[in-house]
Amino acid sequence: MCAKAKSDLYKAAGVDIDLATNLLGKVKSKISQSRRPEMLAPIGGFGGLFQIDLSKYKNPVMVSSIDGVGTKLMIAMMMEKYDTVGHDIVNHCIDDISVQGAEPVYFMDYIGIGKLRSPLYEQVLGGIADACIAANCAVLGGETAEMPGMYGNDFDLVGVITGIVEKDKIITGEKIKPGYVAIGLGSSGLHTNGFSLARKIVFDQCGYTVNTHLDELGETVGEALLKPHICYYSAIKRAMNEGINLDGIAHITGGGLYDNVPRILPEGTAVRFDVSDMPVPPIFKLLVEKGGVDKMEAYRVFNMGVGMVWFVPQSDADASLKIARECGFEAHIVGEVVAGDRDVTVL
Repeated sequence: MCAKAKSDLYKAAGVDIDLATNLLGKVKSKISQSRRPEMLAPIGGFGGLFQIDLSKYKNPVMVSSIDGVGTKLMIAMMMEKYDTVGHDIVNHCIDDISVQGAEPVYFMDYIGIGKLRSPLYEQVLGGIADACIAANCAVLGGETAEMPGMYGNDFDLVGVITGIVEKDKIITGEKIKPGYVAIGLGSSGLHTNGFSLARKIVFDQCGYTVNTHLDELGETVGEALLKPHICYYSAIKRAMNEGINLDGIAHITGGGLYDNVPRILPEGTAVRFDVSDMPVPPIFKLLVEKGGVDKMEAYRVFNMGVGMVWFVPQSDADASLKIARECGFEAHIVGEVVAGDRDVTVL
């Protein structure tokens, strides 16, 4: 009786414990499909247990990263479509650690929300599960915090990824030198960055809605903005397995080419980009034209069609392009490494 009274009071205050349990039950079977043999306990414990199989590694190094989807969530809410942001958070996190050569092994999510509701909850977790299954990455656990009065009708989505890489195979960028080529892997659109400017342009300046269909996009504004972040791990894994000298990788997120590439460049090097061969998704052309965005700012705020950059010796360029394309990615040589002070030029 006492427990029921407390539960009713909490529900009246805006937190429905039973709803959270019921909605989680709807997606548990899908989440369980991401299970890996190293997991020692089912989802739902106070902590996730993951035992490293030391027979697979000589000198394993754990690699972790945390990130969020940002204001792209606002587009998802406008569209009332939430599965793709589940893919976004997983794929973004995997890309962040795969640039160091790490295999993603487990993922954990955090959802902070004003009022838990269906189908938002199931779609987000379903998207997370599908993305993890595709990458053979276990969903080890997660947390959902219902906080009325803090988020209003909004929500936030954060992910934490952990991977493993052999110490002697860590990709650092330190071997990059003048003469190396930069290979760009195509993006699907904005991925998870630049949405504050994009929203200002398309909604405030242009007066579009997410349902506005534009011929130049071939789809609605919302559909173009909501395209999921691409996971490039499959190509990285294959390139490493086939002995490509993949000596540096930059994930092109917030800051674009200008801010992300210098993070991996050694002293005495710089990169000169010529992206004329890389197709630019229509959404970027629209944003630049309608927003009057300067080219330099565009390549710093947005990825402009280049979601990742590989740095390889000239002798490995053709093989790298072949691998990336056979893995299903648009890939072109987009630049070269020259002598310099870790600066980036986009021609």
